[in-house]
Amino acid sequence: MPVTHRTARSLRVLLHPPNPPLAVRLGLQPDLEVVPSPMARPAVALVEELAEVGEVLADDPECRVLLMTGSAHPGLAEAAVAAGAAGLVLRDGPIEDLADAIRRAARGEPATDPSLTTP
Repeated sequence: MPVTHRTARSLRVLLHPPNPPLAVRLGLQPDLEVVPSPMARPAVALVEELAEVGEVLADDPECRVLLMTGSAHPGLAEAAVAAGAAGLVLRDGPIEDLADAIRRAARGEPATDPSLTTP
C-alpha cells in the first residue's frame, strides 16, 4: 500500500488476527496505517476475541485495544472494558465508523459503538 497519501502523523493500527480485506479498507483512510505486527508499536489494535485484549495489552500496555464483534451480546461491552479494551465496535459496520472509533480510542476517548450498548 503506498503511503504517499498519508499524513505525516498517521495512526498505526494492528489487526489481530490479520484481516487483509479490512486492512485494505482501513489503509485507504489518509490518517491510518495498518501495521503487520506489534513490533511496529501500534496506537490501536483491533481484536476479534475477548481473550486477545489481555494478550495485546501484555505485549504493549500503552496500545489502545478495540474489540470487534458482529452483534451485541448482553454484557459484552462491559466485559470488554473490564478486560482493558478501549471499546467495542462492529466488525462489518461502515468503515468510516470504525475509523472514527480508532481515532477516538487513540485520543483516549470512549470508543464503543452506541448500537452495541444495552439500554
